[in-house]
Amino acid sequence: MRSTWQVLAGLGLALSLSACAHHLPPAANGPQPDTYVYVDNQGFTDMDIYVLSGGQRVRLGTAVGVKKSRFKLPGFLISGMQQVRFLARPIAGNHSPVSEEITITPGEDVTLTIPPTSSP
Repeated sequence: MRSTWQVLAGLGLALSLSACAHHLPPAANGPQPDTYVYVDNQGFTDMDIYVLSGGQRVRLGTAVGVKKSRFKLPGFLISGMQQVRFLARPIAGNHSPVSEEITITPGEDVTLTIPPTSSP
């Protein structure tokens, strides 16, 4: 099964999210599968990537400019089906685009694309 989201972020910056659902059911009372966000930063500015969920903001790491990065989402943020947003905050700049809210399930991978126009 494949789901796709197209998202417009605040301050005129565009982020696109696409999720490829693996939907691997966790074993009864076993560990849930890992969930990753892949960031394709096409801009020149390094970005700190955060996941926002239930009033929490958790830093995932830095997506270096003109590179692809992979970050593991903390399991406590995505137990069951969880709605989250992603925040891309430039290291040098004053704007922080936020994605629309999407639903993620454990084992689902999400791709975040930061286009070149997002750089200050």
